[in-house]
Amino acid sequence: MSSAPESASASTDAGREVLVVGAGISGLACARTLHDAGIAVRVVDRGRVPGGRLATKRVEGRPADIGARYFTVPEDSAFEALVTSWRRRGLVREWTDTFSALTVGDSGAVVSRELKTGPMRYAATAGLRSLAADLAAALESDGVAIELTHEVSAVEVAEAADSTGATDATAAVGAAGAVGAAGAAGVAGRGVVVDGSEFEAVVLAVPDPQAGRMLSPGSPAREELSGADAWEPTLSVVLTYDERRWPSELHGAFVDGSPVLAFVADDGDRQGDGAPVLVAHTTGDFAREHLEHPETAAGAVVEAVRALLELEVAPVSAVVHRWTFANPSRQHAEPFGLFGAVGVCGDAWGERSSVSTAWASGDALGRELGRRLGAGGGLPASA
Repeated sequence: MSSAPESASASTDAGREVLVVGAGISGLACARTLHDAGIAVRVVDRGRVPGGRLATKRVEGRPADIGARYFTVPEDSAFEALVTSWRRRGLVREWTDTFSALTVGDSGAVVSRELKTGPMRYAATAGLRSLAADLAAALESDGVAIELTHEVSAVEVAEAADSTGATDATAAVGAAGAVGAAGAAGVAGRGVVVDGSEFEAVVLAVPDPQAGRMLSPGSPAREELSGADAWEPTLSVVLTYDERRWPSELHGAFVDGSPVLAFVADDGDRQGDGAPVLVAHTTGDFAREHLEHPETAAGAVVEAVRALLELEVAPVSAVVHRWTFANPSRQHAEPFGLFGAVGVCGDAWGERSSVSTAWASGDALGRELGRRLGAGGGLPASA
């Protein structure tokens, strides 16, 4: 993977590629589907490694999951086939189908507890980011460029009218029923310009508010995507202890009634190595209070976890990671957005936010773009 930003148009067929912005699981799924359809594609991401919210942080010499907590697998889905491959190669493992549901009182101590059983939750033996790394490596082995530490600033519609000069103010409707309102200012033609380089289309596989900020002011797509209040922040805090001091049946716990904690995972249990590591995810309200200086939240999280699990010792370390856009607070009914030559995908597009939803969203958008571009047709450039 390249870590040095290159000109995004450095291609043997400049202007005919699709650019995927975001190397999380949704963007990588979209890139894979486009490549398999014979469409030239490249991927850029502002991070140093692929993964997005499939994120791990190395703490005390060990990778801890700090983004997505786990994933589930819809039966008879294309995602299930991918997970089967991962399991066969030892990349993923069944974690648990049972979590604790803990309600805390004013003191932070548990006042009621129950066990809740649901679908099997899967984890990765080397952390969830390893799954994104696997997808990225497969793409690169097939010749798809993935450029890291590459931040996109501006996405603009290419000003190319058709022979009649007509504008396209219609909606772009995907094969899976995805609808995005194409702006009245859009023109029928090809191309979208990303930081000065032209592409056949661009896929924004990032949280909606980040996608909205890349688009031209006044565009309908920007208006639809830019609401930061549609996403909840969180802080993920990796707590490393000298030894395991909590019940082995903990696995993970949803926390109700706490102003600080939303979920606590036993990361050693999750990855299967038995490490004495907990990862706490905070409430959105608590995270908002500490977004500018997340490191100041560590003490309150340590104390909340101590009270929750009745721990008598402090952790060896507490490492905080900020997620400004962690979880969508509302879902789009459609599996992706397609605004002319600008596509948007991710875990906010579908029935509920999840890793499998993010993958399915990118895959569905890739199929629709592949169908349109592979047929030799263009896309209305409106965004």
